[in-house]
Amino acid sequence: AEHQHARYNPLRDDWVLVSAHRVKRPWQGQVEKPPPEDVPRWDPNNPLCPGATRANGEVNPQYEGTFVFPNDFPALQPDAPEPGDSDHPLFRAAAARGVCKVMCFHPWSDLTLPLMSLAEIRAVIDAWAELAAELGASYPWVQIFENKGAVMGCSNPHPHCQVWASSFLPNEACLEDRTQRQHLSQHGVPMLLEYAEQEAHRKERLVVENMDWLVVVPYWATWPYQTLLLPRRHVCRLQDLHDGERDSLASIMQRLLIKYDNLFEVSFPYSMGWHGAPTGTYLEKDCGHWQLHAHYYPPLLRSATVRKFMVGYEMLAQAQRDITPEQAAERLRSLPEVHYKHRAK
Repeated sequence: AEHQHARYNPLRDDWVLVSAHRVKRPWQGQVEKPPPEDVPRWDPNNPLCPGATRANGEVNPQYEGTFVFPNDFPALQPDAPEPGDSDHPLFRAAAARGVCKVMCFHPWSDLTLPLMSLAEIRAVIDAWAELAAELGASYPWVQIFENKGAVMGCSNPHPHCQVWASSFLPNEACLEDRTQRQHLSQHGVPMLLEYAEQEAHRKERLVVENMDWLVVVPYWATWPYQTLLLPRRHVCRLQDLHDGERDSLASIMQRLLIKYDNLFEVSFPYSMGWHGAPTGTYLEKDCGHWQLHAHYYPPLLRSATVRKFMVGYEMLAQAQRDITPEQAAERLRSLPEVHYKHRAK
């Protein structure tokens, strides 16, 4: 807890430098603005609101639950042409096709997932699974991700996520595919299934758990309060979850996100995303080395206004963190599971 050391991340096959003593240094760097607390519930100028007009002229329906629509400014399109042939191995290009969608979690702009009901969170999970199955029928990778908070690049306060389906396996997917395949081959058990069993037994990095799921600050965490959401049974894809597991997933997500908000009593920013076995043509292959999981990457370190920057050494050498994962887990674990806004009332 006091002396620097390096920890190995078997999922990414890399290392992180842990320097817990550095959190004691005074901070004179950038201070972030807290997120606004006065977000209007409905704003006709907000393109994600029911009945609002988006940039392309489309008018949103008066939706009352989740709402999925094509991204008006997609990073991937299904009909992109093939790039030209390369004349040198140092100048290679490859085709990149796909579709991008936006999914609104709720019609109200002033709600976030931790403030939604369990039934509303369950509806989000069902919509995720439906999209994963629908797009996964054609595309090998379906990336569901949520950027929450302006500090994570979210330009709209309305509760929403994005879903990008690609004709290729992205870098992180390729990396996790390789490491999980190697672990199963060498040890005879899926890596993250074994890891979940170990963390459930050790307890020191455990944040919350229930009969189907557990959340830990991983042993190799990079971001200060990074967490990993894991199922207890072997399951490869989001769409493979049964009803009971989806209900318990809604519960454990709500508990984790309430703790996040309670940490600094602010709507806690993060980037999160689901990783599961590839789809498309991979549906016909053995993907038993994969274990479904979700990553949460929050940037805040010391307070609601001081974040961890990944610059300098992190960009040029390797990742580095200023508190141990055990310290982060203990702090999160000790937080109440009633949202601070509800306690105030």
